[in-house]
Amino acid sequence: MSTQHHSASPPDAPRRLPDEAPLEMSVQRLEGNPPGSIEVTTAPRDLLAKRMLLIVATALLGMAGSTAQRLALSNDGLDWLEILFLMLFVPLLSWIAFGFVSSCIGFLMLMSGRHPGFTAITGLPQTVTRRTAVLMPVYNEDVSAVFARVEAMAASIGKAGMADLVDFFVLSDSRPDHGDEELAAWDRVARAAPIPVYYRRREQNIARKPGNIAEWLQRFGAAYEYMVILDADSLMSGDSILGLTSIMEQRPSIGLLQTVPMMINAQTLFQRWQQFAGYAYSPIASAGLLWWSGAEANFWGHNAIVRVRAFAESCGLPELGGRPPFGGHILSHDMVESALLRRRGWAVHMVMIQGSYEEFPPTIVDFAIRDRRWMQGNLQHLRLLAAPGLHWASRLHLLIGASAFLTSPAWLLLIVISIVQACIGTPQPVAEMTPPGVLWLTIALLFGAKILGVIWILTDRERRRAFGGTRTVLKSVAAEVPLAMLMAPVTMVNQTRALVGMLVGKESGWQTQAREAKELRVRDVLPSLKEHIALGLIFAAVALIDPITAAWLSPLTIGLLTAPWLVARTASTRGARRSSQRSLFRVPEPTITDAGREKRLLLV
Repeated sequence: MSTQHHSASPPDAPRRLPDEAPLEMSVQRLEGNPPGSIEVTTAPRDLLAKRMLLIVATALLGMAGSTAQRLALSNDGLDWLEILFLMLFVPLLSWIAFGFVSSCIGFLMLMSGRHPGFTAITGLPQTVTRRTAVLMPVYNEDVSAVFARVEAMAASIGKAGMADLVDFFVLSDSRPDHGDEELAAWDRVARAAPIPVYYRRREQNIARKPGNIAEWLQRFGAAYEYMVILDADSLMSGDSILGLTSIMEQRPSIGLLQTVPMMINAQTLFQRWQQFAGYAYSPIASAGLLWWSGAEANFWGHNAIVRVRAFAESCGLPELGGRPPFGGHILSHDMVESALLRRRGWAVHMVMIQGSYEEFPPTIVDFAIRDRRWMQGNLQHLRLLAAPGLHWASRLHLLIGASAFLTSPAWLLLIVISIVQACIGTPQPVAEMTPPGVLWLTIALLFGAKILGVIWILTDRERRRAFGGTRTVLKSVAAEVPLAMLMAPVTMVNQTRALVGMLVGKESGWQTQAREAKELRVRDVLPSLKEHIALGLIFAAVALIDPITAAWLSPLTIGLLTAPWLVARTASTRGARRSSQRSLFRVPEPTITDAGREKRLLLV
């Protein structure tokens, strides 16, 4: 419970909080099989067949590549290093094949018109009668930036005609001194807002964001049918919120609708580069994910609408046994909450709509810090895979989320095996015995989705124009691909280092996420990149022993040795301005109000 004190306010001052409407939220047991209470009527037809097609296609690609590799290595028998290599290579190749197949399906859905892509949803019947709360948890964030977003969203919600049905809550876990600034900013915004804007600060930060949401539910949840959950860097238009609440009223078996937020406010070169990659490649990946997820989609913790009572009855999170980092509070709570909603019988869907945005970390350093926290949370999910009652698709989401942070250490181990082979003088090292077909298959799986994303952009005149035209798109891709290749080994080492830290008991903690641009110099980042430079030098030294293996490693070697310059240069706001002047990384202009052609919304 909050221990906030209510002081007397002038008669014309905005109310800091509404009247309380308590709602019970019980902690869930992760054992046992609770009965489903809702019949899901929004699951698409032939969903099992779709998932089997995805799995079979992934298996065929994975087995084709790994079988060719095994046959090439087994000409003179398989030694223990080659067996270990294959044990890693098969799941890793299958992992990238899964993403490629899902993106291919999304590409076909978009190109054929079976999915409309990111769509304005103002054409839906929007007879909303029930109340919605918009929740923005904050934790020592930039106050002016947070309340600028609050002000913009409140105005947009009012313009959408929902002023009488939507309340906005800023739920603070900030320090007292920071809270004073927030309170002053709230007072200014709340006085002018067309909808009620409330502010509450917890004096005790218990259970992080899940605890923040749970405290609100237990105090105010009964007064609302839906809640839109945001992050501090989220921005959603009033039309998008109106459309989401309309869908929830029309589909009473849906417990949660997750949007696919696009990136905004790119101030650094790193952010502009990542923003372009998101706008160019994520639509086909998102359409593919939506195609096979159906009514068992995922929750990303923000930019989503949730049925309040469904969440309260299903999503009270227990603490995991043992000490952090693998025990304690569940950090990546969102994926678990979607699994628990589905376990109770509620449908969880994903939608691709306009008007849903988020920001991105400004530097590779900040991205790595966030990645480290996500790794701890997602690896905790491995303990939940056997929890009874979960839908098998929910288990798949949990496994995919955890696997995403295990692939980098596995790739590094694969590379180490190749280097060991070269050092001990194996007659036929892996680098020399890999068939060309396996190499080209791997390249196709890694870069195929990017090519499909470019084709998707260029085949539509309006979309092509929004990205700056064909020349600008091709220039941007020509810059993005080498940058992505340079960053891949940096991320590999970052995630491996984070995993080692977790294994020795180091937890990530919960720090304020950096969102503002800051210049970095090479000498500033060198101390944090010692492992990257050392590994790059080791890879380079392999040339003295086996030039062929060293040639295979050269993209990784270059990425590791140039890591300080990559990190520093991409943190630059000047670099972002220069890229804009050179028409690089241009994306469609985001707007708080939905615009564009109205199309049908494909929910399932």
